[in-house]
Amino acid sequence: MPAKPSPPLPDPSNVVEVDARRLLCPLPLLRATSALERLPPATLLRLRATDPGIVQDLPAWCQVNGHQLLSLDREGGEWLGLIRKAAGPS
Repeated sequence: MPAKPSPPLPDPSNVVEVDARRLLCPLPLLRATSALERLPPATLLRLRATDPGIVQDLPAWCQVNGHQLLSLDREGGEWLGLIRKAAGPS
């Protein structure tokens, strides 16, 4: 079976960046929440974090709040999460 093509990468100019490096839980998620509250639905947010707990916390937080976790990748000592804000109130 052929591999599924990767979705196109988002336009970086339309992605809001939140730097939560060197912060421990729950601060990365609180920073993401604060940023998303000011943004319209379907906005993309990239969360940069170094707390290894983000691997469990970010998917659960997205599910509870109705956001879509598009990716969660490790680059060096950082985790990069790409989130699409929920269509309704979060």
